[in-house]
Amino acid sequence: MAIFHHTIQIISRGKGSKSAVAAAAYRAGEKIKNERDGMIHDYTRKSGIVHTEIFLPQYAPPEYADRAVLWNAVENIEKAKNAQLAREIEIALPIELSKEQNIALARKYVRQKFVEQGMCADLCVHDKGDGNPHAHIMLTMRPFNEDCTWGDKQKKVYILDNNGNKIYDKAKKQYKCNKAQTTDWNEQHKAEEWRKAWAEIQNAALKEHGHKARVDHRSYERQGVEQVPTVHIGVAASQMERKGIRTERGNMNRAIEVTNGQIRSLRARINKVNEWLYSIPIDTVAPTMIEMMNGINGGVQLNSHWQRIRDLQTRAKVFIFLQENKIGDIADLAETVRRMHEQQYDVGNELRKIKRRCETLTEHLAQYDNLAEHKAVYVKYRQLDPKKREAYYKKHGDAIDKYKAAKEYLDGVMNGKSPIPVKEWRKELLDKTSEKNALYDEFYKLRGDVKNVEILRRSAERIMSEAATERTISRTQDMEL
Repeated sequence: MAIFHHTIQIISRGKGSKSAVAAAAYRAGEKIKNERDGMIHDYTRKSGIVHTEIFLPQYAPPEYADRAVLWNAVENIEKAKNAQLAREIEIALPIELSKEQNIALARKYVRQKFVEQGMCADLCVHDKGDGNPHAHIMLTMRPFNEDCTWGDKQKKVYILDNNGNKIYDKAKKQYKCNKAQTTDWNEQHKAEEWRKAWAEIQNAALKEHGHKARVDHRSYERQGVEQVPTVHIGVAASQMERKGIRTERGNMNRAIEVTNGQIRSLRARINKVNEWLYSIPIDTVAPTMIEMMNGINGGVQLNSHWQRIRDLQTRAKVFIFLQENKIGDIADLAETVRRMHEQQYDVGNELRKIKRRCETLTEHLAQYDNLAEHKAVYVKYRQLDPKKREAYYKKHGDAIDKYKAAKEYLDGVMNGKSPIPVKEWRKELLDKTSEKNALYDEFYKLRGDVKNVEILRRSAERIMSEAATERTISRTQDMEL
């Protein structure tokens, strides 16, 4: 079924390991030379690329329709060693639609939300037929001037005194000023706007082509859904799963689905019991707890020794449940069920948060391990003469790509901070795992309590049914007399 996946990241030079040219070549499966450092990035062996296209906004030079020209122009205009080169958006495409429909869908989204706002957009649609169609959208970070030159990302706004004059800072030997962004593309609200728009455009296409599936850009928590979100397993893991090879992320999602099923099942059972308690007619005299205890397995022939033992065990569990919760009548039982409903919601909510954090920490640590494992190969690659790098890459490309992907991921997580707190992550994961296990214990205890209530319910229904039958017989006999 269609899923909502929409991630945003910034491609920047950082500590010198990233290039907009390299990123564009990889996503498009092309061979492009970075004029800035002379490196040639050849990804022509990459498969599964079904569509690539450059979109230009108003005032962009027409030659930027060439991918190599565009991203080399970006590399050239950005001088800072930590410059932000491009914004990348990755979106999952609905599997319900054909390749042609998905390409049209992605093109519509790119035009409406980015190109019309003044960004150059590099769209690459990937689909290997493995159930994971998706698109990469690389966007420029600078606006264009009317003369087709690059505009500024930000401008100076001078601080004025009460008379409207600029204030001179003698210590810094310059006028005091603040920096203001020339566009709103970096504003926090834009991410929410773009995510919402992608959900709306995707749902409109699904409806247009007669599919019932729909997506929601909001998290389960914002939707009010008591469910643990699954993780996006990615292309490589998806391929392995389709071949029958279980992956760590696939196992995570299977465990999450089991948990979600248990949470939904328990909630439904509690609601059913709660509805029964409030549906008992006012004029009906509810049985006492003693009568319900005696009515457990009422009418069932306990012929074997083991049947009688199981009956005693069931009665003992229900009796302990009544004692622990100080239940003396139906009103007490109703209050206990109400508390159970609240407890179920709290436990499910906490499980969702802790499991998501555990998954995030697991991903952090996995990327850190990739970084450490492939660092030596990458360092040697960077130390080579540029003319020898291409041959070395052909032999060690997978390791180099894994290192670069891990570094890009961790740079995004750290956001300029250092060092990587791997020890803290491992400790937190251990602590969160303990919390998760304790919550599972509470969840299973709650599930056992629900089962005890259900046993009392069946007993009460049997007693009330028998009493109703007796009243009917009595009324019939009175009428005959």
